[in-house]
Amino acid sequence: MPVSLRSFAKINLGLRIGATRPDGFHELLTVYQTIALHDLIRVSVRRGSGIEIQCADPRVPRDDSNTCYRIVERAMPALRAKGRVMIEIEKRLPVQGGLGGASANAVTTLLGLERALKKSLPAAERLRIAAEVGSDLPLFLIGGAVLGVGRGEQVYPLPDFPAIPCVVVTPDVGVSTPKAFAAWDRLCEEGRCDAVAVARDAPENNSAGNKAAEKLTPSAASDRMNVLGRSFSAWLSEAFFGRPYSSAPSDLKRRGRAGNPLLWLVRAGIENDFEQVVFPEYPELREGKRALERAGAKYASLSGSGSALYGLFASREAAKQAALRLRKQGWTAQATVTLTRRQYLSRIFD
Repeated sequence: MPVSLRSFAKINLGLRIGATRPDGFHELLTVYQTIALHDLIRVSVRRGSGIEIQCADPRVPRDDSNTCYRIVERAMPALRAKGRVMIEIEKRLPVQGGLGGASANAVTTLLGLERALKKSLPAAERLRIAAEVGSDLPLFLIGGAVLGVGRGEQVYPLPDFPAIPCVVVTPDVGVSTPKAFAAWDRLCEEGRCDAVAVARDAPENNSAGNKAAEKLTPSAASDRMNVLGRSFSAWLSEAFFGRPYSSAPSDLKRRGRAGNPLLWLVRAGIENDFEQVVFPEYPELREGKRALERAGAKYASLSGSGSALYGLFASREAAKQAALRLRKQGWTAQATVTLTRRQYLSRIFD
């Protein structure tokens, strides 16, 4: 019998692109957040050998370029298992949408494979295999709010945010992540990406920051990463505790659940660097972000390199009404909610 699982999506709460590494990847800094939108995955193991992928969406590859194929290829020897692995993918998430659909599918396939075989890998081995297949796979082994660094594969669970309603807009375009990185590199070669970032990150109440913004002084990639790192720290500290960070359980209980911490994104000014290169190439995506803001989003952003956009809302009713309004305007919009780590892990096998 096949094992059926939900393959949940993610959004990026801010994304900073750093310097190019010796291995060709870029340094990244982001906070991943899982949400309730999902694909469906069914995994079964039969007699024989090989890996077979079935999916009605013609855009989903069925060969060894598929992340599900690649993770099974690595997992079977690690599990010391044999057999023909059948993977059925029911796509509900957009392809090349910035929601991590393909990566989530792969991790969900790994979890389904373990259950089908009645075997399991150590957590460290799962993370290693996931990171080998793709940069944003490891986050889907954790769920909830996750700090991503390195090329995105180094993941650290953050204290969970309360669930927050959101609306995801999925324009009918696909954005290639490699092409978006290439466009970013060209922007930086022209000396424009860092200048924009300095202006954007300079605190409004900081006179030195204002001077930097006025002069648009270029900064090193490492400096840009540090700026967003400080923004993240300030955002997380104030959002959860209203004061300098403390991990004491009493602080989390007393302060962290009051209000809606994600809405502090507005105050922190955390943004996605990809917007600088993706919006000029796809003006409809910039308009989608503006449509979310006009519909009442407290914070709106591109997710990953796009093309999906999301907005965070103050209530489920506000998100529901916004999605309805956006659909009437011709946008493909869905109201959903963020998932805490416990919710994410418990609902995968439901």
